[in-house]
Amino acid sequence: MSTEHLFLEAVFLADRRICLRWWIGVFLLLSHLCFSLGEVRYVLPEEMKVGSVIGNVARDLGLEVSQLDARRARVVAEGTSQLCELDLATGNLLISQRIDREELCAQVTVCILQFQLLLEDPLQASSLVLDITDINDNSPVFTAGEINLDLVESTVLGRRFPLESAHDPDLGRNSIQEYKLNHNDHFALELSTQINGNSYPELVLKKPLDREAQAEHVLKIIGIDGGEPNRSGTASIHIRVLDANDNVPVFSQRVYKASVQENSAIGTVIITLNATDSDDGVYGEITYSFTHLSDKLAGVLEINSQTGEVRVVGIIDYEEASSLELDVQAKDGGGQASHCKLIIDVIDVNDNKPVIEVKSASPNVAEDSKPGTMVALINIYDLDTGSSGHVTCSIPDYVPFKLVSEVKNYYMLVTDEMLDREIQSEYNITLTATDAGFPSLSSVTVLSILVSDVNDNAPTFSQSEYNANILENQPVGTFVIQVSAQDSDKGSNAKIMYHILKDMNLDASSFLIVNSDTGELFTSRRFDYEQSVHFQIRVAALDRGEPQLSTTCTINVFVKDQNDNAPVILYPVQTSDYIAEDMVPVEAPRGYLVTKVVAVDADSGHNAWLSYRIIKATRPGLFMADLHTGEIRTLRAFMEDDEPKQTLSVLVTDNGHEALSATATVSITLGDGLPVLKEHFEFVDESQNSDDLTLYLIIALSVVSLLLILLISAVIYFKLCRRGYVYRSTTANLPVFPSTYYSTGFADFSRCGTLLKDDRYDPFMTTGSWRGDFRFGGNTDTDTLKKRSAVYQKNTVRRLSTDRASLKARAGPQHPCYVFK
Repeated sequence: MSTEHLFLEAVFLADRRICLRWWIGVFLLLSHLCFSLGEVRYVLPEEMKVGSVIGNVARDLGLEVSQLDARRARVVAEGTSQLCELDLATGNLLISQRIDREELCAQVTVCILQFQLLLEDPLQASSLVLDITDINDNSPVFTAGEINLDLVESTVLGRRFPLESAHDPDLGRNSIQEYKLNHNDHFALELSTQINGNSYPELVLKKPLDREAQAEHVLKIIGIDGGEPNRSGTASIHIRVLDANDNVPVFSQRVYKASVQENSAIGTVIITLNATDSDDGVYGEITYSFTHLSDKLAGVLEINSQTGEVRVVGIIDYEEASSLELDVQAKDGGGQASHCKLIIDVIDVNDNKPVIEVKSASPNVAEDSKPGTMVALINIYDLDTGSSGHVTCSIPDYVPFKLVSEVKNYYMLVTDEMLDREIQSEYNITLTATDAGFPSLSSVTVLSILVSDVNDNAPTFSQSEYNANILENQPVGTFVIQVSAQDSDKGSNAKIMYHILKDMNLDASSFLIVNSDTGELFTSRRFDYEQSVHFQIRVAALDRGEPQLSTTCTINVFVKDQNDNAPVILYPVQTSDYIAEDMVPVEAPRGYLVTKVVAVDADSGHNAWLSYRIIKATRPGLFMADLHTGEIRTLRAFMEDDEPKQTLSVLVTDNGHEALSATATVSITLGDGLPVLKEHFEFVDESQNSDDLTLYLIIALSVVSLLLILLISAVIYFKLCRRGYVYRSTTANLPVFPSTYYSTGFADFSRCGTLLKDDRYDPFMTTGSWRGDFRFGGNTDTDTLKKRSAVYQKNTVRRLSTDRASLKARAGPQHPCYVFK
């Protein structure tokens, strides 16, 4: 026995290298031919060395090798351990673990392993199929190394005794092909075939036994497979010759068939076997037992040795084995035995829930992803068979995703429409897998998907236009206003920077500075109301996304006036060596208009309201100054002891919070023979009448409604405009004021409908100021003032030679109301 066994092992070792090289050649040829349409199939033998190349996945799928690492390519297994790996540097698919076909697929004819090649950015999946072919890497093995038989010496010739089959996990030619028995005189070896096609050896008696001649026979059986080189296994047969036991147990059937549902309760009787023996006594007593029973089945089934009942003692799982084939022996008390086959079909029940495996999932999906972008790859399968193994997968209808299946049992979760992170930033998608069994079973998995932000929203200001006020003369860095913008994006896409645009007015855009982070605006210079009362700038809010988005708002800044300008005397002209003189007739009566002090204030509003009063006079009590108009009138008639030349000091004060003032010196000369103009004192009566009318209007305004107030005011205004008179000698003789004191937009600055085109030169008059001879506006400087006053001094014509008729003619309706520019 040992010599033959060593010979077979030597042959196997000598030819194994030749066989392996042959299989590798076949594998390399087939691996390059078996792929198409997104699926690559490789055929390879089992037991290849770890690190061996299966094939170049990158080349076979038409991918660039550089894409593998950039797109984080990886190979994931489907329901099996990770037996192969991807070399990102070369694109080769390598064996990473030992591949044993018998361990992976048992006795299945075709051994297929399914893998998926996953690539991200975007997520893609390709199917990799490994077809594992068998090699002769297992030797036949007899479960029992020693087979014991008890035969009576009266056993008839030709009697057959079934022997245990040797087990070889290999398939086809690599499995057991023949049995051999060592040379002897009494026994021969023949093969019998079961209904399932499996063959087993039977020992056939060829020569009568004689216990007295030889009480024991020792044989050796050899099982040989058909591999190249072939392998073999041996077992010893010990035959004990007994005294005559003429009958052997006989089963009612050579093959029994039964069925049982998986997960049947322990103790369930599957079938009762029956064998009979015609002998009496101890030779007719039969005991039942399983032969060649694996350890796994020993914990699942048992047979009652006396009754032949086969019961369930463990868990029967269809997914582990759909059918069970058992060898049953019936042995009488004399040692004779017979055998039968018990085939048990396991009936599948729907006892397995579908399995959901997320093979790959993108943790984030950009909100601007196009519909159809793959987010996750899901493998769904059910270990049950038939309708119970048919699985469908679904997700809720209200999510913007859908499932697409292009490979069996694989689903791609893809976007079904455009996403908007600002509406919903995260989705918890419930994956439900349901089989078609009865009752159906289902599994649920929740897949969380975060929507990553893209810069698709521009900042938005709370107002499109802002108004801000600031006092003039404020120091640099004074806070003006704060603008605020919001961005509904996230992260850097929502961080906002502010800056002032320079596309409107380069000068105005430099007046303010802005804090780029907070939107606070501060002055960058001092402002002068007299130079500018209003300017406009635009502020832009930009986010920090890519591409950068922005929006703008308009800021109107109004400079408010402060009382920072003192009144300026325009008339009489005041110089260090010359003061203009006015002449008045000695016969002038009380209330006679002598002259008028003309002053202006560059400020506006209340700050520009001027009041006049005499603070010093040559003869006190002789003259008075109108508080609002600055007109100098006589308080009494002149007397002989009055000085012929009178000098007055008139204080001109503005109406500011901290009042500023200027002093005018008025020189008046009494002249004999000068005519007394009645208009200069009739004007007083008209003024008195107007004062009375104003009183009446005030009383009326206090008792009538707002509508009547407006109506009466309008009627009175136009009535006064028609009745009013403005007296001038000639337009050439009127004082000319510097243009810096008024806007070029002045027109008709009298009560004849004066309108200003520039808000900076709003007229501010007090009660009675319309009565005077002078209308003015604006501001000036000292040099211009001197020049203009000199011209005025030379061109002034004394009011002595003009008679009443000519004055009325000039003041008639056809005479325009003059405005000095």
